[in-house]
Amino acid sequence: MQGICLLGATGSIGQSTLDVIAQHPDKFFLVSASANQSVDKMADICRRFNPQRVVMGSQAARDELASKCQDLDVSFEWGADALDSIASDSSVDQVMAAIMGFAGLKPTLAGIRAGKRTLLANKESLVTAGKLFMDEVARNNVVLLPIDSEHNAIYQSLPQTSNGAHKQDVASIILTASGGPFKSWSIEDMASVTPEQACKHPNWSMGQKISIDSATLMNKGLELIEACWLFDVTPNEVEVVVHPESIVHSMVSYIDGSVIAQMGNPDMKIPIAYGMSWPQRIETNVPPLSLVDVARLNFESPDLVRFPNLKLAADAWFMEGTAMAVLNAANEVAVSAFLKGEIGFLDIARLNERVLMSADIRSVNAIDDVFEADLYSRRLALDLVSGGGF
Repeated sequence: MQGICLLGATGSIGQSTLDVIAQHPDKFFLVSASANQSVDKMADICRRFNPQRVVMGSQAARDELASKCQDLDVSFEWGADALDSIASDSSVDQVMAAIMGFAGLKPTLAGIRAGKRTLLANKESLVTAGKLFMDEVARNNVVLLPIDSEHNAIYQSLPQTSNGAHKQDVASIILTASGGPFKSWSIEDMASVTPEQACKHPNWSMGQKISIDSATLMNKGLELIEACWLFDVTPNEVEVVVHPESIVHSMVSYIDGSVIAQMGNPDMKIPIAYGMSWPQRIETNVPPLSLVDVARLNFESPDLVRFPNLKLAADAWFMEGTAMAVLNAANEVAVSAFLKGEIGFLDIARLNERVLMSADIRSVNAIDDVFEADLYSRRLALDLVSGGGF
């Protein structure tokens, strides 16, 4: 049996991971889990799965959870150091890195340095510290499996060796995007988008941050950067296509003219189960895809005028150094400001561009360089939001 450390247990990825664990109790068990402030959800997880250790984002949340679950034999902890500790614990075989945003970087690296199989659902780790991250993966001989449906699809569509996926004979990677809820909206209409509208993704059930990123196509921009690090390519070797049905999760184009695609109903249990059970496959209870019922699959090029975040991500990649960490930090501030009603929907991309173009981009030689760039960029973005000067 494989012991699972679930970083980010109460989000959509975390909940789907727990579904897979519950379906296969003979293969997996929950060793530890984390959440930020969702005490009630975590209390339910503790009673259902009886983990050894649980980490919350604050002492207040930890104390409240401990009070609710005082009859359970669980160690209740809180804080960043505790996250690192559960990710590197000797009882853990696999780390599901599902903490959203930059906060997921440090504990994910802790698991990698401890040699754990890493199931990466936190794209920001690669976006902000890609080279350092991949160097640690190689140094510790870690099996790294992408969980984002698109990157998981690419991984499945690439040639396989004993060391995993590689790009032999590959002409290009085709990264699909749903287009989000505003795929057909004009710029004029998008100016008045509300947070409630932006969070209503047409195909996936996700948290607020990733839903907003999907609506602005920043999520696809971050995935573009992630794909470059994972599969050793540049943005020039990745084609992004809008595919509203979200049935073809991504494709790989080969030099002989072949295109291999991974398809399936839009349910995150599929890539999660693949990562947990690789190189085998296990049942997920996800209904099989019926091409007759789907009937049609549509593809089109993204509109970079209405959705400039995608180009900004490619620009950040070519700027190198801390540029990608700068863009990610600016976007996290921008999305938070939009959700609070402090800026408009179109202001998200404007703020991102202003911060990226204004920041002092430096080389990344150590993880502290990434943290400094993140902090600097957040301050710059917050100043711009408060001043309205963008």
